[in-house]
Amino acid sequence: MTQKERMLSGMIYNPNDEEIMEEQFPYLDMLGEFNSLPSSAVKEREELMKKMFASCGTDCYIQPPFYANWSGHHVHIGDLFYANFNLTIVDDGEVFIGDHVMIGPNVTIATAAHPVEPSLRKKALQFNCPVHIGNNVWIGANAVILPGVTIGDNTVIGAGSVVTKDIPANVVAVGNPCRVLREIGDKDREYYFRDKRIDEEAWNL
Repeated sequence: MTQKERMLSGMIYNPNDEEIMEEQFPYLDMLGEFNSLPSSAVKEREELMKKMFASCGTDCYIQPPFYANWSGHHVHIGDLFYANFNLTIVDDGEVFIGDHVMIGPNVTIATAAHPVEPSLRKKALQFNCPVHIGNNVWIGANAVILPGVTIGDNTVIGAGSVVTKDIPANVVAVGNPCRVLREIGDKDREYYFRDKRIDEEAWNL
């Protein structure tokens, strides 16, 4: 079994394998091109995302700089995706992101990890576990999503959270490690922030 085959199967493998590196470098070159485009080059950046990502829906925007081990090559993005600056995706494994997802500044999504066993880790070996992010999820600034995690539809991940385990749909979850704080409910349809009420016009924006 080749190292690439081991990589794709989720087994421990050598990420510095020559076959893997030869495939990876051209994508990293595209990432450099993406980050060097001026802010006004929205269409050019979106076209480049179509080449960089495994799949990319309509109306997707990433504010540079953006960082990824494979330039998004193993990332599947739905429609109407927005990520603020300094999004980092360790995309040696696959990442699946649904529609209408918003990501705050300085968020990290990691699929790669290393064995805890010292002699294997000394060789810089690694393994990958996919990450799944559902539809209409909001991930707050400085959050970290760890390998193998699934986040359910409509959920909000609070700023600074470290998500180590699956988070269900329709909840607000916060903390390190990230835990469910509460369900999204009727109060959220009345107030958008603390004591600030949602006005009628807002529903029609």
